Amino acid sequence: MTMTCTPTQMIDDARTRVTRFDFQPGQQTGWHVHEFDYVITALTDCHMQLEEPGGATRDVTVPAGTAYRRDAGVEHNVINAGDAPMAFVEVELK
Repeated sequence: MTMTCTPTQMIDDARTRVTRFDFQPGQQTGWHVHEFDYVITALTDCHMQLEEPGGATRDVTVPAGTAYRRDAGVEHNVINAGDAPMAFVEVELK
């Protein structure tokens, strides 16, 4: 059985949606497509495995306290590939 992470919605208004994602090792988001541009800020070191369309996978480490942004349309499944819990906050720009 696949275990999914725990999303906690913090804000959802006309301009932004802010969600905290908490993962235990091995937990994942499940496949999804981002409908808005978004920014991720890592709360912990995040050792992610990204599953991408077509079967490709990438291992990415996002250090605690750092951020990155992506455009709408990104499709992937995010997995905690580390051996410790990880957490990040995602801000979607509507």
